Amino acid sequence: MNYKFFTLIALVLSVSASWAQDTDTTMATKQLSEVVVRGFETGRKLTETAASVNVLTIKDIERFQNTTLVPVFNTLPGIRMEERSPGSYRLSIRGSSIRSPFGVRNVKIYWNDIPLTDGNGNTFLNAIDMNTVGNIEVIKGPAGSIYGAGTGGVLLLGGTRAEAQATTKQKARSYINTTVGFGSFGLQNRAISWNLASEKTNSVVSYAHAQADGYRDNSASVRDVLSWRSSFFVSAHKTLNASALYSDIHYQTPGGLTQAQMDLNPRLSRPATPVIPGAIQQKAGIYQKLFHLGLSQEYRFNEHWTNVTALYGMISELRNPFITNYEIRNEQTFGGRTRTTYTFEVAHLPTRLTIGGEFQKSGWVIRNFGNRGGNIDTLQTNDNVGAFNYFVFTQLETDLPQNFILTAGASYNRVKYDFVRLSDAPNIKNIDNFLPSAFLPRIALLKKIKDKVAVFASISSGFSPPLVSEFIAGYQKSNFVPNLVSERGVNYEIGTRGNLLNKRFSFDITAYSFRLQNTIVRRVDEAGTEYFTNAGGTLQNGLEVLLNGWLIRNTTRTPIQELRLFSSFTLADYEFKNYKQLQTDLSGKSLTGVPKHIWVSGLDMTTQPGFYLNTTINFTDRLPLTDANTVYAKSYWLWNARVGYQKTFKPLALNIFVAGDNLLNQLYSLGNDLNPVGNRFFNPAPTRNWQLGANVRVFL
Repeated sequence: MNYKFFTLIALVLSVSASWAQDTDTTMATKQLSEVVVRGFETGRKLTETAASVNVLTIKDIERFQNTTLVPVFNTLPGIRMEERSPGSYRLSIRGSSIRSPFGVRNVKIYWNDIPLTDGNGNTFLNAIDMNTVGNIEVIKGPAGSIYGAGTGGVLLLGGTRAEAQATTKQKARSYINTTVGFGSFGLQNRAISWNLASEKTNSVVSYAHAQADGYRDNSASVRDVLSWRSSFFVSAHKTLNASALYSDIHYQTPGGLTQAQMDLNPRLSRPATPVIPGAIQQKAGIYQKLFHLGLSQEYRFNEHWTNVTALYGMISELRNPFITNYEIRNEQTFGGRTRTTYTFEVAHLPTRLTIGGEFQKSGWVIRNFGNRGGNIDTLQTNDNVGAFNYFVFTQLETDLPQNFILTAGASYNRVKYDFVRLSDAPNIKNIDNFLPSAFLPRIALLKKIKDKVAVFASISSGFSPPLVSEFIAGYQKSNFVPNLVSERGVNYEIGTRGNLLNKRFSFDITAYSFRLQNTIVRRVDEAGTEYFTNAGGTLQNGLEVLLNGWLIRNTTRTPIQELRLFSSFTLADYEFKNYKQLQTDLSGKSLTGVPKHIWVSGLDMTTQPGFYLNTTINFTDRLPLTDANTVYAKSYWLWNARVGYQKTFKPLALNIFVAGDNLLNQLYSLGNDLNPVGNRFFNPAPTRNWQLGANVRVFL
C-alpha cells in the first residue's frame, strides 16, 4: 500500500484544524457548511457527512453552454465525463469506465430520487436534458451500504424546481422560462418550461429540443425531451411526488480513428476497409426512446418516524445500426424503494436509525441482425434476457460527545439473471443463474471543529456483479459458459472539508485507497466481437482536492458584485495487480483509460450593471489506451468561457450570453476506445466552437 497520500492528507488535516481554531465566522452567506446533501439518506449538512460527496448547484450547471453536462461534471475532482460522439456519454468516477466501451455503467444513477439505472447496470444518461437539471450530487467510491451493487459511485440528479416568492404577500407564483441558442456545426437548442410554486404545489413542466450537424462526418444528432415534476404538499405530514420523463434521441456514431487518420483529417468518420464497410455506408447510429415514470410518498408520522416509498417504471426502445450488425433492443423495468427513519436518543446521544430496501426487475428482447447499408438483414441472434435484483439496508448514526458523528451501515444484495437464446431453436440454449449474495458493510467517523471544519475517515465494501451484456458477450454459436465473477473491493478513505477566513474560503480534500479484486475488463477478438474477462485486481490510490475562494462577495460598494475563484485537482495512481494476458504479466501497469493528473480552475464574475463572466481551464494528463500501456492519448489543455448580460425588467428577466468552447483549438479525443482492434483509439472532439444564446423568464 502507498502511504504518501495519507501522509499528505494528515498534514492538511492538522493545518486545517489549527486554522479553524483561529478564524471567525460572522458572515451569513450560504456556504459549504449550510449545504444539505441527500447522499446516504442522512439529510445532513455537507460538513457533517462522512463521505466523499460533491454538490453542483444550478449556478454551477449554468456556467457553460447549455447543451451538454460534460464540462459541468469535469469540474469535480475524481470525475471524468466523456462524449465519444454528440449524445454518446461515458461517465467515470474514480476510474470506473474501464468496463464501459460506451454508455454509463458501474455508476448507480437516480433521477428525482428514483433509480434511472436499469437491471443491467446501464443508464441512459443522455435521456436527461441539461435544461431540466437543477442540482447534482456525486458520491464517489463504493456506496453499497445504502445504494446496492456498484463500485464506481452514485449520481443523484434532481430536476429543476419552481422558485417561490421571496415574500409571502402572494401565495402562488407562476412563470414561463424559455431558452434559445445557436452555435457552431449547426447547433440549435430550444427549451421552454412552465413553473408553479404555491403553498400546496411545486410543479415544473418542460420541453427541450436540441440538434446539431456535428463536427465529424456521420455525427449529427437530434434530441427531444419532455419532462414533468410535481410535489404536492397534502398536509404537514404528507407529501406526494410525481416525476415523468420522455426522451426521443437519434445520434450518428462516426466510429474510432487511428492516430494517422486523426492526424490526416480529424473530421473523418471510420473509413471502410477491403472487408468491412465504413460508418457512413452502414449508417451507424443510435435511435433511442425512453419513458420513465416515478411516484413517491413521504409521510412524517411524528417527530420520530418518517417513511419514504417510491414505485417506478421505465420502458425503452433502442435501435443500433453498427458496422457489423443491426441491434434492436426493447426493455421494460419495474421497481421500488422504501426507507423508514426513526430518530431517538440513547444515553442523551441523538441517534438516527434508517432501514429500507430496493428491488428492480428488468426484461429485454434483444435481436441482432446483419446490417446491409443501414437496413435490417438476416437474423443472427434472438435473445430473451431478464434481471432481478434486490437489496435491504440499514444504517445507524449517532452524535457522540466532543462533536463526533459515528455512522455504521450495511446492505444484503442478491442478483439473478435469466437468458434464453431463441434463435438456436430447436436446441434452445438458456441459463437461469443466481449470483452469490453480497454483504456490504460501511463504517465512518467524523469530527466537527467549531462547526467550520470537519475531518472524517471511512471504510466501505463494494461489489459489482457482471452485467447481463457482459455475462453473455462473445456467446454466438458456442456453448455458453458463465465464467465471469463479481468484482469485490474495499475502500479506505480519509478527508477534510470546511470554511475558513470568514467563510470566504472553502476546501474539500480526500485521500483514498481502493483495492478491487476480480476486475472486469473488456476484450475484442480478431473478428471485432467484444467479450469480458476478470483480470486479477487493481490498486487505486488517489487524492482529490476542491478549493473555492470568494475575493468579492455580495457587495454594492464596487462595480464588481462577486468574484470567485475555484480549483480542483485529481491524482489517480491506479495500477493492475496480479493481471496476466495469456503469458504476459501486466501487473504494475497503469489502469487503462485513466489520466494520472487532472487540474481544473475557473473564475466567475458578476457586476452591478448586470454583465458577467464564467471561464474555466482544464488540463488532462495523458492516459494509457491499452492494458499493456503501449499507446497513450496525449495530454491537452481546454479553455472555455461564457460572457453575458442579465437583468430583470418586471415582469421579464433577461439573460443573453456568448459562449466559447475549446478556445485554444486543441486537437484531442474526448472519449477513447480502449484496446480496440485495428488501433482505432480516437474519437476527435470539436475544435474551437461558439454558441449565442438567450434565456427569458416571464412572470405571470
